[in-house]
Amino acid sequence: MSQHKVIYDTDPGVDDAMALVFQALHPDIELLGLTSVFGNATIETTTRNALFLTSRFAPHVPVAQGAAAPLERAAPQPLAWIHGDNGLGNVDLGSAGEPIASATLDARPAHRFIVDTVRAHPGEVTLIAVGPLTNLALALADDPQIATLVKQVVIMGGAFGGDGVLGNVTPAAEANILGDPHAADIVLGAAWPVAIVGLDVTQRTIMSRDYLASIGERGGAAGQFVWDVSRHYEAFHEQSAQLTGIYVHDSSAVAYVLAPHLYTTRSGPVRVLTEGIAVGQTIQKPSTMPVPAPDWDSRPSCEVCIGVDVQGMLALYEATLCGANRH
Repeated sequence: MSQHKVIYDTDPGVDDAMALVFQALHPDIELLGLTSVFGNATIETTTRNALFLTSRFAPHVPVAQGAAAPLERAAPQPLAWIHGDNGLGNVDLGSAGEPIASATLDARPAHRFIVDTVRAHPGEVTLIAVGPLTNLALALADDPQIATLVKQVVIMGGAFGGDGVLGNVTPAAEANILGDPHAADIVLGAAWPVAIVGLDVTQRTIMSRDYLASIGERGGAAGQFVWDVSRHYEAFHEQSAQLTGIYVHDSSAVAYVLAPHLYTTRSGPVRVLTEGIAVGQTIQKPSTMPVPAPDWDSRPSCEVCIGVDVQGMLALYEATLCGANRH
């Protein structure tokens, strides 16, 4: 029996796709649905990609289309130079109808799908959110009580100064949080258990070209897809960060759900700046800090990842793909 019933809130996205394959093949995860959101591409593209991914790797898992824009800001431009013109590294998605024939687009908007699914499985659902947090904020607005019914929320986003890094799209902000800072501040202040897997650990976790090639050779169709989808993404990393490989962002959030012992965390409430030149910055008041901070003190504590067993995380991903070789 699966240990984790998961709703995957995602803006696919190359690393989103790699994290979806990870979840689909791991026996301890039961995917209850994917909810799409704007971010790496437009909502139309991310929804199509979610349908493609489920049809290929998680047949009959429903997809619900989510928010097309942030709560209070304009939608960002698609990140074609990072994720490709189609959002999936420019891999061939096949003819328009055929690859998504087995995928199901739910009639409900994503936030309603989240509310209904959480209420159907009280205390059991983990939300893994790896894009802007608009759908989660809308779900809270629709039904605030779901915060008491969710098992946990695991977010890929934010940065807290590890290795001197506070952002990757501005000096102060990480992309998912900047995508909708108002939603992020709402979600991080809700009364559900939140863990934040940010740049402090995702940029320390690197899949080298050799690692990805090995998965491509040994991981069957899923491994070959991971290799193919990551080619454009790796070229971006080589140009932008001089890496021969890729940072492991979204799959790190999945690894945290499966193996939290691989991560060191720090407790304390988190705020997100919603205006000014540092908009999107995530700031934690550590629980060990004794001075009053009224803008933090009234909010629930979050777990922020500040350390990672890199080799353990990479071994978990590799074993999941290559051990689950579908020939």
